[in-house]
Amino acid sequence: MANNAPESVFEAALAYISEAPSYHIALEMVLILWIVYLLFFSRQYKPESKRDKLTKEEEEQIIAQWEPEPLVPNVYPTDRAVDPAPIVTGVAGLHVTVNGKRCLNLATFNFLGLLGEQGITSKAAESIQKYGVGSCGPRGFYGTFDVHLELEEKLAKFLGCEEAIIYSYGFAAISSAIPAYSKRRDIIFCDSGANYAVQKGLVASRSKVKYFKHNDMEDLERLLEEQRKLDEKNPAKAKVTRKFIVAESLYMNYGDLVPLPKLVKLRSKYQVPIFLEESLSFGVLGKTGRGATEHFGVPVNEVDVIVSSMETSMASVGGFCVGKSYIIDHQRLSGLGYCFSASLPPLTAVASIEALGAIDSSSQKLERLRSNAKCLRKLLSSVKALTVGGEDVCPVVHVHLSKTVSNDVAAKILQDVADQCIANGVAVVTSKYLDEESLPPPPSLRLTVSSEHSEEDLGLAVSIIEAALAKCLP
Repeated sequence: MANNAPESVFEAALAYISEAPSYHIALEMVLILWIVYLLFFSRQYKPESKRDKLTKEEEEQIIAQWEPEPLVPNVYPTDRAVDPAPIVTGVAGLHVTVNGKRCLNLATFNFLGLLGEQGITSKAAESIQKYGVGSCGPRGFYGTFDVHLELEEKLAKFLGCEEAIIYSYGFAAISSAIPAYSKRRDIIFCDSGANYAVQKGLVASRSKVKYFKHNDMEDLERLLEEQRKLDEKNPAKAKVTRKFIVAESLYMNYGDLVPLPKLVKLRSKYQVPIFLEESLSFGVLGKTGRGATEHFGVPVNEVDVIVSSMETSMASVGGFCVGKSYIIDHQRLSGLGYCFSASLPPLTAVASIEALGAIDSSSQKLERLRSNAKCLRKLLSSVKALTVGGEDVCPVVHVHLSKTVSNDVAAKILQDVADQCIANGVAVVTSKYLDEESLPPPPSLRLTVSSEHSEEDLGLAVSIIEAALAKCLP
């Protein structure tokens, strides 16, 4: 083989030229000439610094004429003003002091009256001596305390799930859980009446969102069937595209109840996992307050991820997710609110543990809450100027004006009614929605019932609301 090898580089080049196609040689020569031209003959940019330099007078003139852009857009008289937030002093229990006036509280989500409960507050106060006030670190960086692990264990056991994960902010639980699993090019089928925290989770996921009509399982099945047909046409794409269903047990913006058995049937038929947001139903629905699965008798493992706030029935701070271990563990590295936020302050974790024990041992509170919710709806239904929405089991009641007016006019009237109610000793609020929310519901007066209310309290509240309506309606 050595005898057949070329004796020099020059001979090797000649052998290559004789064997290579002529068009190949021509192309290489053109490229070589182009490189030589770029290296030695192309014009290079040389700024004429003397001619372009400004004089001192020109610089001063340009600076004097420059106007910075405003940091925020100009505000015009037609723009909607932000109402000043009411100031609360003291514990927002059965009564609340708003802007210095003591009122019957039908405004906050203290469903079971646990806010300010002596046993819970004393335990939380004791924990400050041991842990301090805050955590000052995320869970993965010295922010995990023994009470966090205890709370997660108790939540999982209470709901009959394998594992739980807690977040330091209720809003962050669902808005972090959704993008932890659903990514770009995945598909989410979401109820059009979902609350703002769910909507932010959808945005953060960057997934394709298909909204079905509020609480309409037939419309959801239509979308799932359409997607199934698309998947059959492109099975390769379908194989790498994840799909999820997102719904609430009790809808924050409407007060109605999800038909969970039908939703679970669709999950099984189309093999699409379910995210179920239970902030209003945890500690409310079911014989022992275990939520929608207990209320409907649906096995808890038929729902893939259950998410709830601890800021309603538990009267604490934070949120949690429960499910199977392999599902929940994924959030410990992918849940943004878990990985990058300071962990739940130990004192609120202790308060949540005590509140969970109170829910587990006090069926009487649950019975009174359900009775009061039904009573309030019945009383409000007698007010001709109002239309009452939602289900009897929901402790959040949305009432709308019976008279047909524009949303702006309705919002103004209902806000005047709320102001009149506060002035007369009953704290209620109007529902408020951001401009960026998708499909916001019509304006409503939102009332929240508690197990601590009596029938006399509810009767007084409705009479004051009726009087305020008579004064504010045109």
